[in-house]
Amino acid sequence: MEKKRVVSIQTRNNLILDSLLFVSGLITAISGIFFLFLPVAGYQGGRNPLYGVTIFFERHAWSDIHIWASVAIMVFAALHIPLHWKWIINMTKSGVKTVFGKSKLNKYSQFNLGINIMIGLSGLICGLSGLYFLLVPGAFHNSIIPDPMWLFTSLTWDLIHTWSGVIAIAASTLHFYFHWKWFYKVFRKYGQAFGKNLKGNQANQPVSAQQV
Repeated sequence: MEKKRVVSIQTRNNLILDSLLFVSGLITAISGIFFLFLPVAGYQGGRNPLYGVTIFFERHAWSDIHIWASVAIMVFAALHIPLHWKWIINMTKSGVKTVFGKSKLNKYSQFNLGINIMIGLSGLICGLSGLYFLLVPGAFHNSIIPDPMWLFTSLTWDLIHTWSGVIAIAASTLHFYFHWKWFYKVFRKYGQAFGKNLKGNQANQPVSAQQV
């Protein structure tokens, strides 16, 4: 007899990927906020009042955490898109039709579409600017190689990366706020299924002679 699924395969896959996105995004956001409030390293002849300040980890450790959490979120986001490709196509078509007056999305759908577009664009800009710092020699802060100045100076790239990241965090927070009930319902189903299995295993345990 085939075991009954708690949720559909698609819902399970969405849950796994969304949970990975949430965790990697949270780590990226926290480490990014660290650099937002402590942007400058080095003693700088005493001009840096935050020199030597350590919050849980050293600065280089925060940098490694931010880099690899960011790489992870880009990978998970790339996997996330194919799972929702039909929704993306359908909502894009509906959005275009709404703009030209041929269709009308309700206010919730319009807001949801706008938030997703904001996440996509700001995340893309933040990711590309992050890859610039990661892959282009001389772009990283305090590099001994001269600034390559691809399109912009490193300072401009840094501002683009920082504020696109801030927008992505804000939009993702709104996205989670409007979809937390879905997470709650799915996790609740898994919790209920786990509880039933636990009770069933306890009931099926053989009674020992001492218990008799």
